Amino acid sequence: MPERRRRASAPAGNTAPSATSSEPVSADTVEVEQASSGSASRTRSRRASAPAGAAAQAPVVSVSATAAAAQALAQSDGAPAGTVRKVIDTPRAYAASLELLAAGHGPVAVDAERASGYRYSQRAYLIQVFRRGSGMFLYDPIALGSMHELQAVIGDAEWVLHAASQDLPCLREVGLDPREIFDTELAARLLGMPRVGLGAVVESLLGIHLAKEHSAADWSTRPLPQSWLEYAALDVELLVDLRDEVEKLLIEADKTEIARQEFAAELAKPAPAPKVDPWRKLSGAPSARNRQILAVARELWVARDTLARRRDVAPGRLVPDAALQAAVKANPKTRAQLAGMRAFTGRASRTELNTWWEAIERGQHETELPPLRIHTDTLPPIRAWAEKNPEAHHRLRVTRPRVQAHAEEILMPVENLLTPELLRRVAWQPPTELTAEAVGAALAELGARPWQVEETSQLIADAFVEAPQIVLEDDGAVS
Repeated sequence: MPERRRRASAPAGNTAPSATSSEPVSADTVEVEQASSGSASRTRSRRASAPAGAAAQAPVVSVSATAAAAQALAQSDGAPAGTVRKVIDTPRAYAASLELLAAGHGPVAVDAERASGYRYSQRAYLIQVFRRGSGMFLYDPIALGSMHELQAVIGDAEWVLHAASQDLPCLREVGLDPREIFDTELAARLLGMPRVGLGAVVESLLGIHLAKEHSAADWSTRPLPQSWLEYAALDVELLVDLRDEVEKLLIEADKTEIARQEFAAELAKPAPAPKVDPWRKLSGAPSARNRQILAVARELWVARDTLARRRDVAPGRLVPDAALQAAVKANPKTRAQLAGMRAFTGRASRTELNTWWEAIERGQHETELPPLRIHTDTLPPIRAWAEKNPEAHHRLRVTRPRVQAHAEEILMPVENLLTPELLRRVAWQPPTELTAEAVGAALAELGARPWQVEETSQLIADAFVEAPQIVLEDDGAVS
């Protein structure tokens, strides 16, 4: 188990480490205060605890790799000489941090904090970066804007993220785009770990308990409270150690190539296409037969989305979905009726009452009505397969338990072995020849990775061939 690095206060009266020492300063976790009579160092408390009974570890104080970079960080924005800022939000501090990161070595741990549920956008409001030999840096991307200079420094290194799919979009938005990643959350899934959240994996492999009390905080808050910064820093500070432990387990399980392919696929995955007619969920019933009601739902959704985008507020914080659904269902005939609806709630439900009523009126008088159904390439629900495509129903019925059993054999969630969507699609429309080669080609065309094809193509082909006979035997036994 890797030793947990700590930073702690120097004993009273001790002189702070020299800025020319070989170890770099952690820009968010170490504050160095200099006074005319001497100097001392102190660090923030960490939101983590070692396992009960663990021996206390010797404190280590990180200091700057170069005096120039440390001094630039210390004096940014008029801070007292020698003070290292906790959040990097000025050009001078930003430039100094890049020098420190360039002097580091090995993988770069990266994380981002958004304001999901508070803001309309999914942009990053804090970006955390840690590198051995450099330290920890907390960046304010709102103040700094584009971060292409940081990309130039760390872009060629391996980036360590936990659940990369959640952070890559907002990182790319500010110019940060890795060429290689190590996703500790995805790796934990491939290893069959029962819990794959960061706190659970860190506690299991590093023996450190992480407090998660700020995971749902509004990270657009300024200034960010110190306890939030401690929370944000610790997550990333442990990621490189966690990566090393996870890699050992991947090697032991002979899953390093599987992980490599999955990481590459995650990195290459295109941004999801915008949802078609997202307002349709507000109708409250997929089987709605009234196109005018659908028009009302559309206009209300568009009005809320427009207002939320303009204010940069999460739509549900203006008027929740349930309130809009209630308004669609009631289809009020007057503004007063809408105002009198107890189910029409939300902090903007009355302050923007004219907005909602005008939207309802537009929908009620719309002549270009939306269709009752939209045509997509989505497969029918499985419950309808027996009627719509009996052969596909038989294939899926026989194959799915076998894929599940194989996933259990190799200690992996079935959705990581092969997504349910891929299995359904190849069962719905199989290749003409039911061979491992043909099934494998079909899976690859649908997006399966080479290792997934190798693990499942023969199994699926055999099940497809046997499905008709097995179904006949099962039906005969029942009769």
